[in-house]
Amino acid sequence: MQTLLASILTWLSLNFGLPAGPPPHVEFVPAHEMQALRQRLAEQASGQYAARADLTPKVQAFYDRRTGVIYLPEGWEGRTPAEESMLVHEAVHHLQAQARIPYACPEEREKLAYQAQKKWLEKSGLDLESEFQIDAMTLLVRTNCMR
Repeated sequence: MQTLLASILTWLSLNFGLPAGPPPHVEFVPAHEMQALRQRLAEQASGQYAARADLTPKVQAFYDRRTGVIYLPEGWEGRTPAEESMLVHEAVHHLQAQARIPYACPEEREKLAYQAQKKWLEKSGLDLESEFQIDAMTLLVRTNCMR
């Protein structure tokens, strides 16, 4: 895991201009608990009820900026480009947080993470739509401030 993570952080720094930084901590959570954990952490961070779980996409992995932890589902092994791309996506958020890059809204932060994930998948001839059912319209909604 540490070798893969170091490789990803270097690749992100070289390909997307993100400043290198210390690696994040990674924790594994039962897949069925991911959504609830993300909801709970979001509420703790904001002090208020977060977005309704049924209105947010299914959580496959996430990053907690307050603690610097990437949460991956139990059973994740990083053996496929799709699994690796999940770590790529969350590692972008870690480097963004370490660099204290400001964003107008949480969705704007997702733009670079999805770009990196897409590029990682393309190295293996894969794409976001076939691996994660994320099409162009979904990307538009998830990566732009709509409020």
